[in-house]
Amino acid sequence: MKYWKKMAAPIVIASIIIIYYIGIAVFFMVVSSIPIVIKILMIVIPLILAVVMFSVLISRIKEIQGGEEDDLSQY
Repeated sequence: MKYWKKMAAPIVIASIIIIYYIGIAVFFMVVSSIPIVIKILMIVIPLILAVVMFSVLISRIKEIQGGEEDDLSQY
């Protein structure tokens, strides 16, 4: 891959954040002393954020592969 070094940091950071969000969701699945409404919210919201983070990562990889390494050049 031509742009592997430029894609490494976004992949690592996004992976850490995705694992963090999934960990939060799993934690609230395991804890049983929380009311059900709060439990559902604290499971669904982090999972949605994990999916959004994954889509942002895919978008950033496509930008890098397309030759747009510097986002600041758009502004």
